[in-house]
Amino acid sequence: SYLLRFDLTLPEYEFSQFIMLLPFVVPIKIISFLSFGLYRGMWRYTSVSDMWRLFKATLFSSLLIVSAILYLHHFKGYSRGVFLIDGMLTFLLCGGYRLLIRFLYNRGFIFKQKEKDRLVEERKKPIIIVGAGDAGEIVLREIINNPFSRYKVVGFVDDDPKKRGRSIHGVGVLGKIDELPYLVSKFGIEEILIALPSATGKQMRRIVNICEGCGVPYKTLPGISELIDGRVSVRNVRDIRYEDLLRRPPVRIELDAIKGYLEGKKVLVTGAGGSIGSELCRQIVRFDPEKMILLDASEANLYEIQMELEHRLGYKNYTAILGNVQYRPVVEGVMEKHRPDVVIHAAAYKHVPLMELNSWEAVFNNICGSRNIMEAAVRYKVEKFIMVSTDKAVRPTNVMGATKRVCELIMHSLNGENGTKMMCVRFGNVIGSSGSVIPLFKKQIDYGGPVTVTHPEVTRYFMTIPEACQLILQAGAMGEGGEVFILDMGEPVKILHIAEDLIRLSGKEPYIDIDIVFTGLRPGEKLYEELITKGEGIVRTEHEKIFVLKPEDRWFGHKDRNSFKKWLYSQIEELIEAAKEHDAEKIKKILKRLVPEYQPE
Repeated sequence: SYLLRFDLTLPEYEFSQFIMLLPFVVPIKIISFLSFGLYRGMWRYTSVSDMWRLFKATLFSSLLIVSAILYLHHFKGYSRGVFLIDGMLTFLLCGGYRLLIRFLYNRGFIFKQKEKDRLVEERKKPIIIVGAGDAGEIVLREIINNPFSRYKVVGFVDDDPKKRGRSIHGVGVLGKIDELPYLVSKFGIEEILIALPSATGKQMRRIVNICEGCGVPYKTLPGISELIDGRVSVRNVRDIRYEDLLRRPPVRIELDAIKGYLEGKKVLVTGAGGSIGSELCRQIVRFDPEKMILLDASEANLYEIQMELEHRLGYKNYTAILGNVQYRPVVEGVMEKHRPDVVIHAAAYKHVPLMELNSWEAVFNNICGSRNIMEAAVRYKVEKFIMVSTDKAVRPTNVMGATKRVCELIMHSLNGENGTKMMCVRFGNVIGSSGSVIPLFKKQIDYGGPVTVTHPEVTRYFMTIPEACQLILQAGAMGEGGEVFILDMGEPVKILHIAEDLIRLSGKEPYIDIDIVFTGLRPGEKLYEELITKGEGIVRTEHEKIFVLKPEDRWFGHKDRNSFKKWLYSQIEELIEAAKEHDAEKIKKILKRLVPEYQPE
């Protein structure tokens, strides 16, 4: 710094000043670097955060040196430019040295690869990344930094004209997405990676159609709603699923509101091993509950979610209980021992045709089980009780839907007792859930077809499991008790179109490689599903994807809660007796009394 300041010559006075300052300046810088942790990092992994720490340490040490000289000597006889240059050189040389070490490691100049490793490098699969945005950059950086990665990125494609001709970490943006077939042929691309987690379903359909014309495998990163921690990684890369074609806009959730009723609380999830219950557990962990109680009747499902919580998500403060909500002693024992603050009731039988053929089981599990858990929640003064319901409870044509509607009535009759706020969330089909049509279609395609669709016009509302669970938690934050929330399911989708899309995703053509046959509606099925029933008024909430239903008659024809509850419970007792006798006709008759809009086939 002295040499630069005085044109590479040091007069005697400046030289003696330099010698005097040296034993004072160097320890200050060393102490400053130690304080900011600059000697703890491994320089081969130097990152932006390391450079930021270096900048802060350099600035701090320079300010300390200047302040000391100002205090002791009032800067008389000292050149201010020397200290400015010194700070700049410290940052540039120390930072440059660290970056040089990283560069040499990444390029193999330090600990050069053996011949075997070089052969591995040459055999890496050339790929092209769709999307030159943040997700694409993260994936590219991870591939570059991982010497054992099986990918070699040739370039990007992106429709943003501003990115055309630019490069990321030395890898260029080669053209538009429409140019993929030409680029794949030109550069010998062996795989396409779609790095657009925020793309809409319509955009994904277009990209997938283009990729299909390229004749090479293609994979994608999950949508934002599936990336619970929000972190993109090449480890997330997977094959395209139907959820990607349906991909809906990311859900806006009010994290503070959800945290307000889950953080530091004991949370019981029934049906914790199921498709909805397990995803709820994954998402609840984000909000730091004091404890999670997992209740499920399936040994395999319960084991799977507890292992995932412990080993993948690192959450150990849980208790896994193998038990059925049908058995009151089990429910009472769980409530008495663990005293949960919040209960999310996702346990239910949901398969329409099976419940139609075994209607007594729908009564025992859906109605008796739900009543057991709700009554126990009231008795043990649970703060919030959230029940997962279904659109099949609306003008039901099947036993499953009718039993879930009875559960909603029980919720109304018990809400507010002992201060327990009860609510339920009603939504349609969830892609990938147990009983979903998509796993069946995939198996049929694997077997070579045909794919069976009940009716060419049958339509259903669909949403993804993560989206449904996020909105359940959001509705729980909004509920004050007694609400039936419904989720914005978007536009209904024809089941036939789902079958055709899945066949194409498997690399085959519908009606040519894989046939589609129509089998007729199954017992209890409707052509179209609904989300509200007669006498319910739909009211908007502050959340654009959640609505609340307000019944016109609060007690459903009865003068007050007590008379309504007395009548409801008397009908349920008759229903239980009919279920014990396995009398399907009587069960349907009593359900019709309980749910007048029920139209059994």
